[in-house]
Amino acid sequence: MIRKMFRCQVELRAYWRKLKAFVKTLSLQRQMMENLIIAKARQDALQRKMEERRLRLQEEANRRFAASGAMTAEEQEQRTLYTSVLEYEQDHDWPKLWKANMKENPNDVTLVSRLVSYLLSQSDHPVVKLLRKHQYRVYNRLYPMISKSLPQSPNLLLRPSCSTHTLLHPETQRKPTSTVSSSSQSVSTSLSLSPSLSHDLHANCDNEEGEELPAQATVDRENSFEDLEQFLTQMDWAPPHSSRGDVGSDSDPTCDSSMLNEGHTQELEMRALKEHLKAIVKDIHIAIDQLLSLCLLSFEFLNTASSKDLCLASIEEAFFTPLWSALVALFRKVNREREQAFETSMKLYRDASPGDVGVPLKLFPQEPGTLQGSYPYESAVQELKLLVKDCCPQKKLECIVRTLRVICACAEDYRCLHEVDSTPKTAAIGADDLLPILSFVALQCQCPQLVSECAALEEFIHEGYLIGEEGYCLTSMQSALAYVESLHTGGAHFPADKLI
Repeated sequence: MIRKMFRCQVELRAYWRKLKAFVKTLSLQRQMMENLIIAKARQDALQRKMEERRLRLQEEANRRFAASGAMTAEEQEQRTLYTSVLEYEQDHDWPKLWKANMKENPNDVTLVSRLVSYLLSQSDHPVVKLLRKHQYRVYNRLYPMISKSLPQSPNLLLRPSCSTHTLLHPETQRKPTSTVSSSSQSVSTSLSLSPSLSHDLHANCDNEEGEELPAQATVDRENSFEDLEQFLTQMDWAPPHSSRGDVGSDSDPTCDSSMLNEGHTQELEMRALKEHLKAIVKDIHIAIDQLLSLCLLSFEFLNTASSKDLCLASIEEAFFTPLWSALVALFRKVNREREQAFETSMKLYRDASPGDVGVPLKLFPQEPGTLQGSYPYESAVQELKLLVKDCCPQKKLECIVRTLRVICACAEDYRCLHEVDSTPKTAAIGADDLLPILSFVALQCQCPQLVSECAALEEFIHEGYLIGEEGYCLTSMQSALAYVESLHTGGAHFPADKLI
């Protein structure tokens, strides 16, 4: 009897423990349900608040872009971007601080450059997102045109990707590439016009808006601008040596027919290249205009002449820096014949004196010992060589301006060596003397790439800079390069309309 009572007591205790556990479980479940209900209510409240803010900002953007008629697609896109800027400013304090600082110091020009630099360093700002979007679009249009000439070498593998990492961190170390022979470096200038090229163009452009990519493409995103830059450094732009020059007059008519067909194909390919380059240039102009407009919408106090110029310079530097090597490579494809003509004249006149290209005797020293081992206008040559190292059109134009200023200073010094009365009564040189000197400097640079660089500058330099000193210097440089290109033909002369 005692055992039975003891067993019942044990079972009763066990049942009580289970009951307590069950009640505790019910309590926890009830508490969890209450927490879920509270969280859901908070989430709904937050969503309503965000939606109200979005609608409020949308109304503000609508008031900003209010128009009498229907809005164009461009205006609608601009309104959407402005709305995203307003949303960003709701979550960040630094734009308000900069606006207050600029309001307190309206005459401090340095604040403009500092503001734009800081703006471009914020990767989540709508302006920077728009910048990356346009850079990817341009890169994806450049990539097929450049990679079609890629040498068949395992050391040079290009991947069609858009790397956020490389855009934001240009200082990333490049992986060393093995040295390839000159024959493997030689790049064929012919460009396939097969459907595969069109497919590559459309396939690359499909992902330019930032859609989700396949896994392999995601891996490849970590290499894009580095890969393209590695390839560009391997490109050999010397004119290819044709084996047909060794064939005598006994060539069969079939060879002549194939040469004609090849010439027609190359003409079509060059025409396609020029059209593609023209479209890319147009896209870049549109991109720069959109970026500048969005900056001015974000910070209204930048909408003055001086501030707008500073803002544009900062935007162009950020935009062109990772893209310039690819852009100039396409320009060099289009201007291949001009560069070959320049190189031929360069080799022919490598040891020429300034007088051989029309420089007056009074504007360069006659005695070799006068310059202590150097050659005339060497400082200008060294300055012009720096042009290919910059990646921003504005900086390249400044390099050309500095080169012409150095030429004028050297010409003044050389004239003083010939004249007893060295008091400068008038300018040492005029346009008639400047162009021959600039041609001599271009010859001494030994850089055919200058032809394509200046062609690119003519496309990308803002019209406002082409009116004053900068425009005169760029026009003078282009005239000198054209003169050098024609030197090997024996009929070189300066165009009369360029000597103004």
